[in-house]
Amino acid sequence: MLFASAAATAPAGETFTCTPTRVWDGDGPIWCAEGPRIRLSGIAAREMDGTCRPNHPCPRASAEEARDALVQLLGRPTGVSREGHILVTGPAMTCRSQGSAGGSRTAAWCTSPKSGDLSCAMVRGGWALRWDRYWRGHRC
Repeated sequence: MLFASAAATAPAGETFTCTPTRVWDGDGPIWCAEGPRIRLSGIAAREMDGTCRPNHPCPRASAEEARDALVQLLGRPTGVSREGHILVTGPAMTCRSQGSAGGSRTAAWCTSPKSGDLSCAMVRGGWALRWDRYWRGHRC
């Protein structure tokens, strides 16, 4: 799938490739070289200020621990952007869109050749919690 702009979201049900280039926090967004910004489906991690949003699951892991774990699952860090995003290089992954996650983000289940299902790996590691409202019967 080709994206017209970096702000484009993938329609629900669409499968697409994402080569990660940068990460903000433990559940995204993950910027893809191909255009979309991914919010990992079915999980919640702490915000970068250390808080959890109201009515969201709140894991024990710090925001930095969750972000750094996601970077390692994706590939390896290569620096920090002016905006504070962790720059990352890693293999292309396959993602299945769940539709818009608000703003210019696509909610998606993503599988990395390095780490498998990213949402499952984040929950398994304790860096994020399963968010039953959005998990929707997903299997790890």
